[in-house]
Amino acid sequence: THSLYYFETSSNDVTNFPEYISVGYVDGLEISHYDSNTKREVPKQKWMEKITEEDPQYWDRETQMNLNDEQIFKVNTETVKQRLNQTQGSHIHQWMYGCEWDNETNEINGYYQFGFDGEDFIAFDLKTETFVAPRSEAVPTKHKWERVGEAARLKDYITHLCVEYLKKYVRNGQSDLMRKELPLVSFLQKSPSAPVTCHATGFYPDRAMLFWTKDGDELQEGVDPGELLPNHDGTFQMSVDLDVSSVPPEDWGRYECMFQLSGVEDMPHRLHQDKIRTNAKKPIGSYVGVAVAVGLAVLGLAALAAIGFAVYRWRKAKQITPPPSLPDVQEQLVEVSTEKKEEEEKQPLDPEQK
Repeated sequence: THSLYYFETSSNDVTNFPEYISVGYVDGLEISHYDSNTKREVPKQKWMEKITEEDPQYWDRETQMNLNDEQIFKVNTETVKQRLNQTQGSHIHQWMYGCEWDNETNEINGYYQFGFDGEDFIAFDLKTETFVAPRSEAVPTKHKWERVGEAARLKDYITHLCVEYLKKYVRNGQSDLMRKELPLVSFLQKSPSAPVTCHATGFYPDRAMLFWTKDGDELQEGVDPGELLPNHDGTFQMSVDLDVSSVPPEDWGRYECMFQLSGVEDMPHRLHQDKIRTNAKKPIGSYVGVAVAVGLAVLGLAALAAIGFAVYRWRKAKQITPPPSLPDVQEQLVEVSTEKKEEEEKQPLDPEQK
């Protein structure tokens, strides 16, 4: 399965953070970047430069689209703040859209959703071709989009235009996108009474699994899986905790942390006290070990900020139900979003038209 997603973030009064950022991703790799400081969309992978061989105006057109989106987002953010009666302080307005294509079954899926201050607001459900609005403030937008037939247009964008470009990018970047990178796996524990964390970092692609087993069987109880996070170098990291408070030391050898990546042999790591980096056992060395893990997490969170803060939370949420995100002002954004990668620009809807 391959994916193409765009994450756009508009913010106000956030220190050392551009007011507007747009980042494109193919299979978890950043392919394009635009922000309000540089005012220019640029390729982030060498193979993305090939697109201009058949489309010389590609980056100029993408830049212009983002310039338009940037202005629209400013208007939208102000409108939402007023609707929610939150006109003071810093606010984050997010937009995620894109498609997934299974090159074996040819199955297509996609998402188009908005968020405000980290909460889902309104989204398009491709399977039912309807809009989901969990907050009352988003209902007017839902009704507006239904009246003007946005569902049909979004479906066409996701299932045709988006997939067309995704296939093109996959062809150009096949050597990078099809590679496999294995992780460094470590055991971390803050104190003897704390859970043992199995931390895997540096793997690619992101479709990996990390879990605990006992006597070869996957554990469902006493475990706490963490989120998948991106590293600064295009790889990923994840962790899973195991509660060992009731496990006798002589039984630790029955537990393994299992890392699985499609196309690669399973990587089991047997739990042993000597392999754990812990502040209690080795104050200096373990502090370094834990600090490394924390540092990696910080790098991951920094990357998250670059793509719009809660991007990976949204990606994880897509496995449940298509989320939602924002009010009427998004009536403008619908036009701009499906305009992305289109040959012909469209005029955004008037946010004041109800």
